[in-house]
Amino acid sequence: MSFTGEISATYRPAATPPELSGPNVNTRFLATGTTTGGDFGLFQWDMNPEAGGPAAHYHKTFSESFYILDGAVRLFDGANWVTAVKGDYLYVPPNGIHAFRNESDEFASMLILFAPGAPREKYFTELVEIRETGRQLSDEEYAEFLASHDQYMV
Repeated sequence: MSFTGEISATYRPAATPPELSGPNVNTRFLATGTTTGGDFGLFQWDMNPEAGGPAAHYHKTFSESFYILDGAVRLFDGANWVTAVKGDYLYVPPNGIHAFRNESDEFASMLILFAPGAPREKYFTELVEIRETGRQLSDEEYAEFLASHDQYMV
């Protein structure tokens, strides 16, 4: 039996502009769950100095991994905060509490890998839309919004 491959690769030039650009963070959707057939999602998260980051939270249906490309990023593993630098890596399984932030006065960049490929780009784009429109969500509406994207704050 012979096997043949297929032409199905996806190329993304480094010069491609970020999909989300804000005052503190630029996000590049390198590979979305749709692009990878649900296998994984891969984002590049570029943070300006003192950009902050999300509070402690968890996801029920996917893991999240962080690989530091540049600068220093504070990573929370559910028990401790560590200052991660270029080459450091954190894996968070489903239900694992985690958080991240840039507290330094330097630029920082990291890759975030979601597996399987949850549609996280929708969460981030909707969050930006809410902020840009100035819409105020009640605590209940915010919790419902987060839950619809498999994000649960601790």
